[in-house]
Amino acid sequence: MKEFNTTAVCIPSRHYMVDLSERVEEIRTMIAAGKYFMINRSRQYGKTTTIEAVRRALSGEYMVVSLSFEGIGQAGFRTEESFVKAFCRKLKRELRAGLELPDMLKMQMEDFLSRKEGEAQLDELFDTLLDWCDGSEKPIVLAIDEVDSASNNQVFLDFLAQLRDAYINRDTKGIKTFQSVILAGVTDIIHLKAKISPESAYKQNSPWNIAADFRLDMSLSEAGIRGMLDEYEADHRTGMDTGAIARSIRAYTEGYPFLVSRICQLIDEWLSQQMGTSAAWTKAGVEEAVKLILSENNTLFDSMISKLENYPELKISIRKVLMEGEKLVYDARQSEISQMQMYGLIRKEHGAVRIANRIFEMMLYNLFLSDEELKSDAFTKEGDLARNIFVKDGKLDMRLVLERFIQTYTQICGPLEEKFREKDGREQFLLYLRPIINGTGNYYIEAQTRNQTRTDVVVDYLGQQYVIELKIWRGERYNEEGEKQIAGYLEHFNLDTGYMLSFNFNKKKEPGVKRVQVGDKVLFEGML
Repeated sequence: MKEFNTTAVCIPSRHYMVDLSERVEEIRTMIAAGKYFMINRSRQYGKTTTIEAVRRALSGEYMVVSLSFEGIGQAGFRTEESFVKAFCRKLKRELRAGLELPDMLKMQMEDFLSRKEGEAQLDELFDTLLDWCDGSEKPIVLAIDEVDSASNNQVFLDFLAQLRDAYINRDTKGIKTFQSVILAGVTDIIHLKAKISPESAYKQNSPWNIAADFRLDMSLSEAGIRGMLDEYEADHRTGMDTGAIARSIRAYTEGYPFLVSRICQLIDEWLSQQMGTSAAWTKAGVEEAVKLILSENNTLFDSMISKLENYPELKISIRKVLMEGEKLVYDARQSEISQMQMYGLIRKEHGAVRIANRIFEMMLYNLFLSDEELKSDAFTKEGDLARNIFVKDGKLDMRLVLERFIQTYTQICGPLEEKFREKDGREQFLLYLRPIINGTGNYYIEAQTRNQTRTDVVVDYLGQQYVIELKIWRGERYNEEGEKQIAGYLEHFNLDTGYMLSFNFNKKKEPGVKRVQVGDKVLFEGML
């Protein structure tokens, strides 16, 4: 029986996975055109699985030689000679996997491997590889995964320069070489080169400037996720609505392959046992899986947070985007922005920086709020102490949450003053809310409404949704427009009741919560 996989390569005969045939066909077109390119995507984004899918699909037409630099180690890149031997050992191991090599190449590899240090040269290796390409009945495609393993050394750049030279000679002199070369890794060539030669990274031609742009969208579409779930449903008969579940998973992940597979894996292997199969494969089950992902020790999150810590200025900017609604203009020439996109943390949307997906946003909110808790945990403590009073008959009493938060804010901070702008009350509300729903529910900030004057918090709690609009009070007319906006938003979520919390600097205001009817919707409006 197949299973969902979140480690290493996905195999169609063993794992439930999205159909990659369209992706493979686009790559086939690039290979047929003789392109050299790099699949540069963040961790666990399906690079290895894609290369394996290409190898299987094109094996009748091309000889696809798939290698990985993982495991070579720094010693293998110390000198040309050590690299030549490491490369030959990698190629030799492919013989065990069924790769057919001509006797001439086998003999030459053994010769390289038997030589003493200082006698095996990189250009000799390439002469041998070119002889192989010239004598092969099928065009040869060279795919190298985990090129990040080659960082911090010059030999890798020399290797790329040899590939570049062969590519140019193919087109100018008709010398037969690889039909196509595919490199795969997280770090792109420019940033790999910057690690190796930072003083000249942007002054010299790149040894890989022959590479074609690789613009293929490798995120998993809603239709693709649904197809995977349809296959699972045919095997297990859970009764799930595959379209609705695919839509929910896509909304949380934006199609990030690891996150998609991890949600499905948790539902299949864990939640089905805890909740029952039918209950697990629902929107509530997806939300529960997201909660588990956010709470587990996750190497993907650890890697991204460590990268973010290396760029404190960008961390500050992203915090302002999330917590205060500021707009950060996307500029690919800005080094920190380009690197954060390279590592998969952000994406470009309408010319601005956006966090890559909702799960990453939630992870970052937890990070930023935890930072605030270290400075002052007053709101967190109050929310934690009072949380038992907020649940009635399995439902969250959000009106009471608003009332108690207003009381708590006044007690801790006093009357709302201009200093509020320095310590955003919306952040304090999230600090208060988090321990109330922690362990039972999730929350996220709706990206479409997040700005300096309005933020919508969406809470998922025990299968119920709650939408709370947080905004700065700007008068009755503005408030009435806000009421209409949230009423329309409630319609989108198929909800009858919504909540508003306004931060009002007017000293004549009347703090508290009141009930307002807007058409067929009920709003509970809190004033602080």
